[in-house]
Order: sequence, then structure tokens, then C-alpha cells
Amino acid sequence: MRTVSTRAVGVGILLVSIALAAFLSFYASSSPDGLNKVAQDEGFADTEEDHAAGEGPFAGYSATFVDDERLSGGVAGVVGVLVVLGIGSGLTLVLRRRTDDEAPVASDATV
Repeated sequence: MRTVSTRAVGVGILLVSIALAAFLSFYASSSPDGLNKVAQDEGFADTEEDHAAGEGPFAGYSATFVDDERLSGGVAGVVGVLVVLGIGSGLTLVLRRRTDDEAPVASDATV
């Protein structure tokens, strides 16, 4: 029986995530999400204010610097996947458990 390395699984997951973000993001629902739907149903949607980053390069789940609507959503999706991967990887490196070689040595003193 052939085993698959952890690295191969990770690369596979990354490639599938990028492919889904790039090619399927255009087909995501344009219906309001849960919070917007509740605001509309309850009648306070008109009190909405613009977000401070509302004019950012990825506002509205699209890349504002790309003219093609389909490509714009794909670019934003891929960038989102890479940002989440970067944050997750960084946190993993910072918070990972120490190996036995790095663990502090317990003192022989008893309390």
C-alpha cells in the first residue's frame, strides 16, 4: 500500500481551494447574506453606513482593479484563499508546540 505524504495532501488542498475560488466564485449567490436579510426584514437596512474600507481594492468581493466581472471575482477569491492560508500558516508557526529539544528543562527543586 502506497502512502501519501502530508506535503502532497497540503498541495492538493491548496490547488483545489484556488481552483474553487478562481472558477466557482462567479456563481456565488448574489442574495443578501444573513445580516443584510434580517436588516431588510426588520426595516433598519436604511441605517446602513459605508465601511471605512468600502473603497478598498477588494471591496464587494471583487478586485476593483480588474475590469472583467468574472475575472475580478476570481482574483478576489484567489487572493482571499492565499491571505487565509498565510494567516493560518503564520499562526501555526508561532503557536506550534515546542519539540523536546526546545522544551524548558524542569528544575530539580521541589515545592
